[in-house]
Amino acid sequence: MAKRKTWREKLEVDQGRKVVDNPKGGGTLLIPKPLDVDALVRKVETGKLVTVDKIRRRLAKDYGGDTACPLCTGIFLRIAAEAAEEDLTRGATEITPYWRVVKADGGLNEKFPGGVDAQAAYLREEGHTIELGKGKQPHKVKDFEKALQRL
Repeated sequence: MAKRKTWREKLEVDQGRKVVDNPKGGGTLLIPKPLDVDALVRKVETGKLVTVDKIRRRLAKDYGGDTACPLCTGIFLRIAAEAAEEDLTRGATEITPYWRVVKADGGLNEKFPGGVDAQAAYLREEGHTIELGKGKQPHKVKDFEKALQRL
């Protein structure tokens, strides 16, 4: 039976980025590399935030697409987050600060390691206030727009 790949191995997979015709129309679609997403997240400073949409726009601008694939970007963001936590358990002192990535409305990401509670804890440590969602509404960073970093 084949050994399961680590998150770090998934992040560093030798995969080329490509620009294809957008199947939904409206120009071209960038399929980034997992390390492209990781590199952008690493640029987000302590106390700052970035949205997934801003990451997609920056990737498209940097690599010649009209937009970046939302599905691939989301998957690669999750891989970067899991690899960061894996690195932390191996004793790394500097990891990709994936918890600084929020949804377009400031919402937290339930698919990050430890879910929204872990992301909220990291964000609180950096001085952010978390508004708890009611019912099925997600937790959000209060006044997240003030902390957005330009990529």
